[in-house]
Amino acid sequence: VQLQASGGGLVQAGGSLRLSCAVSGRSSGMANSRYGVGWFRQAPGAEREFVAGISQSATSLYYADSVKGRFTIFTDNSKITVYLRMNSLKPEDTAVYYCAAGRSSYYRALQVDYEYDYWGQGTLVTVSS
Repeated sequence: VQLQASGGGLVQAGGSLRLSCAVSGRSSGMANSRYGVGWFRQAPGAEREFVAGISQSATSLYYADSVKGRFTIFTDNSKITVYLRMNSLKPEDTAVYYCAAGRSSYYRALQVDYEYDYWGQGTLVTVSS
């Protein structure tokens, strides 16, 4: 399984960005299995932290308290790409953002990093004050 994250960049505080995570290359073992996709971030000198997660059904969503009401995770109809819409960005949102996928039931989103089996490369988001 490969995950390709994109969409990072430099934005002023209060601005918006949309990150994309393209999920591809599922093995035959994964072809009929269910998985959840999530976004994590890691700021310089900080631990990696959960940001948002979505179930394969797209009906179960989880958000970190720090981003609730500002960030939205969603997927396209094909469920091949998962997006993270980030509004009202703050300097403290500056981090490398990673998308990840992990086996789950159809309706269950994942919140903990050890539940995720596959990780994409990060995309850097920088919010200037």
